[in-house]
Amino acid sequence: MTSNGLTYNSRKALMNNIGEAAGTEIANLIAEMAAEIEELRRSKVSVTRIVPPNPSAAQLPPHKDAI
Repeated sequence: MTSNGLTYNSRKALMNNIGEAAGTEIANLIAEMAAEIEELRRSKVSVTRIVPPNPSAAQLPPHKDAI
């Protein structure tokens, strides 16, 4: 598989097995999906949780200076 789609041999095999129109349509769809996945990978950001993952962690004892 190339960087944004199927190789020539894969595209040709697909067209020979299911027909030229359907094979072209599927190959183009795969290429579009591969490009979109690559874009999502490049724009991925890290997320830092600001809320504790479990409710029991939210009930911490009060800070000693809070009294």
